[in-house]
Amino acid sequence: MWRGKAAKAAPALALAATVQLALLSGQVLSAEAANADEVGDATVVPIQVTGDPAKRFNFVILGDGYTEADMPKFRADVDKHLSTLWAFEPWKTYRSYVNVYAVEIVSGESGVSCDPDLTSARRTTPLKMGFWGGCNPSSVQRLLTGNNAAFDTYANLVTGTTNANRQVLALANSTTYGGAGGSKATASGGNALSSLIMPHEIGHSLGRLDDEYTYYARGVPGGAYTGGEPDSIHHTLLTERQMREQRVKWWRWLGEKSTSGGVIGRYEGGLYTTSQVWRPSEHSMMKVLGYEHDQVQREAMTQAIAAKVDLIQDHTPTTAAIGSDRVVWVETLHPADHTLRVTWTLDGRQVPGSRDEHNLDLRRLRLKPGTHTLTVTVLDPTSFVRDPAIRSSAALTRTRTWTIDTRIETAPDAVAPGFTGTTPQDWNLAAHNVVHAETTHPARSVPVVRWTVDGRRVRTTGNDRDLDLKRFRLRSGTHRITATVTDPAAPRGGAQTLAWTVDAQRPTVASTLSQPARTTGPAGDRGYVFDERFTMRLTPSDTGSGTPLAEFQVDGDGWYRYFGWPTDSNAPFLFTPLGTNIDDLVYGKLGKPVRTVEWDAVAPGYGRHTIEYRGIDAAGNVGPTQKFTVTLRKSG
Repeated sequence: MWRGKAAKAAPALALAATVQLALLSGQVLSAEAANADEVGDATVVPIQVTGDPAKRFNFVILGDGYTEADMPKFRADVDKHLSTLWAFEPWKTYRSYVNVYAVEIVSGESGVSCDPDLTSARRTTPLKMGFWGGCNPSSVQRLLTGNNAAFDTYANLVTGTTNANRQVLALANSTTYGGAGGSKATASGGNALSSLIMPHEIGHSLGRLDDEYTYYARGVPGGAYTGGEPDSIHHTLLTERQMREQRVKWWRWLGEKSTSGGVIGRYEGGLYTTSQVWRPSEHSMMKVLGYEHDQVQREAMTQAIAAKVDLIQDHTPTTAAIGSDRVVWVETLHPADHTLRVTWTLDGRQVPGSRDEHNLDLRRLRLKPGTHTLTVTVLDPTSFVRDPAIRSSAALTRTRTWTIDTRIETAPDAVAPGFTGTTPQDWNLAAHNVVHAETTHPARSVPVVRWTVDGRRVRTTGNDRDLDLKRFRLRSGTHRITATVTDPAAPRGGAQTLAWTVDAQRPTVASTLSQPARTTGPAGDRGYVFDERFTMRLTPSDTGSGTPLAEFQVDGDGWYRYFGWPTDSNAPFLFTPLGTNIDDLVYGKLGKPVRTVEWDAVAPGYGRHTIEYRGIDAAGNVGPTQKFTVTLRKSG
């Protein structure tokens, strides 16, 4: 959306050094602001901790304008925003790279400034958040800003996080549409669209993505683009042929079905202008809230998330030469739905039988006397990235190198078998996830991890540190996964076992339509006829924890997140031939193409259409797709 400036600084806070240990153990600590007029008591609540904050990308969510009595609302707003974020790619896949902390800041007043109008109250809140760019008459209502120094002060309560390894999101206690991107992202916590504003704004803050809007001021067409070739990765002046010939911009994705609907191609408008500049998709998250990132944006976001962490989390020290009588090891990150590729090379040649292993026993290599060079390469083979420069960058490829000296003898140790880093046991696991378990590292042996699914022993492929649940085709219900670590070289006993619960139950969605003029077809293939307009309410439900979501698509033109109606999250979604104008944006135009602003020249959506809908639960399970047909007639 928009990038805004901050105002003056807020008072400093202090927190005991023990917060680091508390965060990792799931405790909640508190700090008080110096200025009692604003209150500002702050409690750090770990929502999801996948590892040491110094080695993870940390998502810190602040609240402003929430009084003590409003705090249950803040928690519900956080839950809704996170459920929405994890359902979008690439966040769904790379959720395991992220720690999430909520900072519950108690405000002395409920709400934020200039909400909804410049004549509305100016409130004294810890983060100084306000609409209209902080109550600026020359700004716009939806520009929601705050005090960057205050954002940092409260975010710094989460020990181990810095501006380099975190993304800050500030939620305002408001139902008014608004937000901002930049070094910090903001969103209104309670607007019907607020949970969709957040991933859009993080697209700016983290992915450096640009808006694909055809206007700067709502209701006012942006006119023709007059600049040179944009720096934006998802805007261009080039034709499809020129992109292919020059191998630039999104040439690698041209012609493919877009993840946000339609086909990756060349669509006019963007960068706040209506013409003479082109974007990859007809609609995407950076143009229309509710759709996914298209492939071009998703590639950029994948790089941005992965660049915040190191694929190799720990390893045998490389600072001195090592002997040839020991085990060399690496611990990697673990994407939620696929495994990283691990390759070992010795003196420039790949070590046979070592692919994807996290441990390499040098004794079995029978090295010739002298020195040798050992290198491990960890690569993320994600299909989200096609640019070789991105794939070979530090975001997706990491290496470590050791010098082996056969004259060195490795001292024996007494490291017991155990787990070091694992998939959080309290995590909502889905049937498509990968569960991981890293172990301790004896110098002369390799601990073994044995897995069971519902009490049945199962084998792993590639390495025994990852178990890909997709191969078991868990279709329904809950399932128990266990991992047991033992060391064949150690005395009997000392084994450690961990367990996880997998939610394989897919969510369901109930649909409720307004009264049709008539129905057609049998019960299993029902069609509905409406005159001029109809409403649709989608109600998702799930047996697991977290907030389930619903989404729908019209005539196969991209899945769109259901949020109720822009003015009321509890109201049903309204479809009309040309859509409904709400605050100079158009919602609910039936059929293709989508109409988002009044000047979109499209044919009315009369006629027959197919509407599909489905649910997504907090674990990431996608429910069965259901559908019905509607025929929209002209009245009279």
